[in-house]
Amino acid sequence: MKTTPLKNSWRALQAALVLITFHPSGSASEPAAAEESDFMRFLTRDYLLGDWGGARTDLSERGVDFEFFYAGSLPSNVDGGLERGSAYQGALLMTLDLDSQKLLGYSGGRVHVGSIWLHGEKPFSERYIGDLNKVNLVDFQNGAWLWELYYEQKFLEDKFLVKFGQLAIDSDFVSTSYYNSVAGLTLLNQTFFFPTMAFNVWDQPFYPVGHHALASTPYGTPGVLLRYNPGPTTYTQFGIYDGKPDTSPPGTRINLNQDEGALMYLETGLKLNQSPNAEGPPGNLKLGAYYHTDDFYDMYQGTFAAFDNYLVASGLPPLGLYPEPRTRDGNYGVYFLADQTLWREVGKEDPAQQGLVGFFRVAYAPEDRNLATWGVDGGLVYKGLIPKRDWDTLALAASYLRISDELSNGQEDINGLLAGFGFPPAFAKTADYELVIEASYKAQLTAWWTLQTSVQRVIHPGGRVLADTPDALAVIAQTTVRF
Repeated sequence: MKTTPLKNSWRALQAALVLITFHPSGSASEPAAAEESDFMRFLTRDYLLGDWGGARTDLSERGVDFEFFYAGSLPSNVDGGLERGSAYQGALLMTLDLDSQKLLGYSGGRVHVGSIWLHGEKPFSERYIGDLNKVNLVDFQNGAWLWELYYEQKFLEDKFLVKFGQLAIDSDFVSTSYYNSVAGLTLLNQTFFFPTMAFNVWDQPFYPVGHHALASTPYGTPGVLLRYNPGPTTYTQFGIYDGKPDTSPPGTRINLNQDEGALMYLETGLKLNQSPNAEGPPGNLKLGAYYHTDDFYDMYQGTFAAFDNYLVASGLPPLGLYPEPRTRDGNYGVYFLADQTLWREVGKEDPAQQGLVGFFRVAYAPEDRNLATWGVDGGLVYKGLIPKRDWDTLALAASYLRISDELSNGQEDINGLLAGFGFPPAFAKTADYELVIEASYKAQLTAWWTLQTSVQRVIHPGGRVLADTPDALAVIAQTTVRF
């Protein structure tokens, strides 16, 4: 069977669960441990549905691997925010990989197909919380999406890689290795999976509408990625993508034109202690930047236009001061990311990799054309804190998102203009920041089933951009199944 890192980790989990369940004393006078029962084999196998009568193994040996992963979430707002309430939200992820060596006899090639089916009550954050970061990872509009469809080829002893097709940027850029991933969800707030700062290229409510968006899960877009690995510890990669992905199901519209522009990412990274012979704890340092070629509206004048759009939607006459706000050429941002294993409980030979991992990320974007100008997040994740629960994870993280001063200055000037005509201020408190603190515990119940609880405190939901929304307290129960 194909030994991908994901499959290796789950096979190691099988062995760990068996060792936890059975406790042979090691005495020579005692017989060998009893054969596993059918129930134990059921609990410790890779998938809920097993090997499909040998079909999964047979296909893998021929170069065909597939995965089915389901996440079911029950987010609830128990205090503050816009409204108290709960909702059920689910996501089914399906992937297929074709290996060129096994199928056609040449090395380094791979075809990858990924799709996502989102269902349940949507949206949650927009209705109950009012936050920018979004407390639940699967809180996107419902539908079936073609997430990714690409061909990947490696050259010259894996020093060069090219990937092209339908791509999601978060699969390759600003991504992490040790605290959060699609296969191992540790934190459920969306900003810890892919930073909210990157979503500056999206249109904002009531603000003038442009021709730009972001190809991040569950949305993909046509693109090309080039990667160079000069050595085992460093890499540099560049990706260029359609500037406005199709956000309507199934996400397959291709409309490459000058109006939508292009979104480009560049990243260089340093891998710490990741070679087979390295003794120290592993980690990553990544420095990157992005640039969108489309025009973006000026944030100060755009705030006046957004206020006018709000007045019109409320049946009131607009101020009309900036009916057509000026635009800025292009948009960009820079970021730095670090994730590092800080302490190993056992050692690198431990299949569960128990211990403490830390992460830190900071990003900046110019305030004259972006809703948010600074973003900082970080946290700690401990795996195997409770004895004999080696695969469980406990996480604590925080995110700070600073709203552009150009936006808050516009709000203050709108208040001053209204005061001059004898009207009360439109903004009781001007925009400043959104702060999120999340604590999460994920229990690995079987090799294929997890149960997780996340508690999140959202301070200044929405950063006071639209309203002074009370601080919210969200609680999420989530389960995942591989089958």
